[in-house]
Amino acid sequence: MTRRRRGPDGGAARVAGVGARARQLSGWVRRWYGANPLHLLALLAAFALAGYAVRAVVAAGQWRGFAAWFIVAIVAHDLLLFPLYSLADLPLRRLLPRHLTRQVTRARPRPAPAGPATELVAGPPLLNYVRIPLAFSLLLLMVFSPLILGLSQPQYHRASGLSTGPYLWRWLAVTGVMFAISAISYAWRLRRLTARHLARRR
Repeated sequence: MTRRRRGPDGGAARVAGVGARARQLSGWVRRWYGANPLHLLALLAAFALAGYAVRAVVAAGQWRGFAAWFIVAIVAHDLLLFPLYSLADLPLRRLLPRHLTRQVTRARPRPAPAGPATELVAGPPLLNYVRIPLAFSLLLLMVFSPLILGLSQPQYHRASGLSTGPYLWRWLAVTGVMFAISAISYAWRLRRLTARHLARRR
């Protein structure tokens, strides 16, 4: 008996068929779920992590204190912190420009006089690139304020034998990293918008 050899076209067809089925499955999940399948995976992972945390708290016998803290945190957030967020956002909107502009140079078409043409390209909205790292930084400060500000130094030293001093520098380092990532993301988006604008004007 002789076996028929599959040529490169057969392998390419199989790969194309697998890709088509994957796109079909992704489209079905998107229609059923209403968002990208990666969003569903991230949501399931978050629920799994939350379930593991609740199981650990219950196993440690601290579920009463955890439940009381959780209820107080929800009430405090909705009644106190959310209005403060809104009030703090107003001066941020006034101080920051809505868009940053970038000066770009493009070559003029040949019929026009020789020489470069300079124009301004508006970047993406700036507010969220400052608001998000600032909000996470303040959230970390609120959660770990006894350690960051050294308010629980005696209790922490008795329990662990360590000092709360490094927490301030760690919080500042995390804040700096978040703002750096946000600045890099903004510069990348501004560059993409500039390239798209120049491609459209050609």
